[in-house]
Amino acid sequence: MTAPEGTRPTRSGPPSGRGGDRRPVRPPLDRPRRAAYEAVAAVHRDDAFANLVLPTILRDEGLFGRDAAFATELTYGTLRNLGTLDAILTDAAGRDVARIDPPVRDALRLGAYQLLHTRVPAHAAVSSTVDLVRSVAPGATGFANAVLREVSSRDADAWVAKLAPPMETDPVGHLALAYSHPQWIVRAFSEALGGDLGETARLLIEDNERPPVHLCARPGLIDPIELADQVGGAPGAFSPYAVYLPGGAPGDIPAVVDGRAHVQDEGSQLVAAALTNAPLNGPDGRWLDLCAGPGGKAGLLGALAAQRGARVTAVEVAEHRARLVSLATRDLPVAVLAMDGRDVGADPKLPEQHFDRVLVDAPCTGLGSLRRRPESRWRRQPSDLPPLTRLQRELLGAALRAVRPGGLVAYVTCSPHTVETHVTVTEAARRSGVAVDFVDARPLLPAGMPGLGDGPTVQLWPHRHGTDAMFLAVLRRG
Repeated sequence: MTAPEGTRPTRSGPPSGRGGDRRPVRPPLDRPRRAAYEAVAAVHRDDAFANLVLPTILRDEGLFGRDAAFATELTYGTLRNLGTLDAILTDAAGRDVARIDPPVRDALRLGAYQLLHTRVPAHAAVSSTVDLVRSVAPGATGFANAVLREVSSRDADAWVAKLAPPMETDPVGHLALAYSHPQWIVRAFSEALGGDLGETARLLIEDNERPPVHLCARPGLIDPIELADQVGGAPGAFSPYAVYLPGGAPGDIPAVVDGRAHVQDEGSQLVAAALTNAPLNGPDGRWLDLCAGPGGKAGLLGALAAQRGARVTAVEVAEHRARLVSLATRDLPVAVLAMDGRDVGADPKLPEQHFDRVLVDAPCTGLGSLRRRPESRWRRQPSDLPPLTRLQRELLGAALRAVRPGGLVAYVTCSPHTVETHVTVTEAARRSGVAVDFVDARPLLPAGMPGLGDGPTVQLWPHRHGTDAMFLAVLRRG
């Protein structure tokens, strides 16, 4: 991406005026780069989420169009490539990046990203970053200039060749540095892909691409072809409700504003709809979304339920997220309960053996959506897994209590980590104390979808399906 107009290196010239000694006037600080810096700094300083802070920063800076797109590219690109950028900056600076003052460190990260991953001319990337450092740490401009000039001495591939361990002796370490993922995540992806390192690399590459925005055209409320025409997009490849948005702010789309559509990854649409596609004997009017916040899947389930004369009970333990579910499901046959889904059988609002279909979209590490949440890959740790998998087992156990005999439970996570997928499902079913049969989930997805594996569970992938890495297991209570 080229730099916005007006971004030029600072030039020194002779004194202006007869006998004058006036110092040259530097151009004002580049606003798109400043916005990107503020977003990256907020992520690291305040544990903020880029997708929440950046829109506010862009609005406060009055950035739109090309400038906003440039700031967005710098922000997300820097956060996705953080691990590799830090390794390069450590080498270029001759000191561990952790020893560089945080304001300077974040500015250098933005500068290094421009040098290695954009078409911004090197002189413009260096000059604008030095100007940025001058505004946040004036005493570090010389240091920043020297580091960035060292970074610019090699391209990205040459840096990887210098710093990454050999693929032959340390494939995980090599892939981690080459594609900017923590080693434990690379290892988890490789395990979930059966040890195929070539496919693991393709997944990591896809994780570093900017993902498209997917819309869900709510069935019975708007046709996806009509929605695609309205937004200038295209119908999804797999979900019958998906529309690919080419650009712009989805929150401004009239169909989203009035509740006929919502933003939702195509994979999330597929796994939610799969529950409703599974054959079911007996009554089919009581559906349960046990972990409903913030409401995307509940919105799709509610629209489908309205077409089939069913009603959805949506449970969300956090009150502010329960309010989001209520907003997302307004005018749909959805009742929202702000309570803990694990209280099935202990609260009369959640009786045992009552529901015909139950969705458990369990809290997880979110490793399947790293392309949408770039900071998550650096915040998550292996130590997060034990409490999360315990919660997942408890929620799935509650779902198996809530569903009637012969009813169906769909267990969903936005993570391909085998501990959160196969291990959790197997253990929860074993501990539930009820008879459980696995339903082959593959026929519940659209015909012709490639790469669904051997069943009975399904794992979707960004590099295979263009979706988040959603996992789906469907269980029938005996």
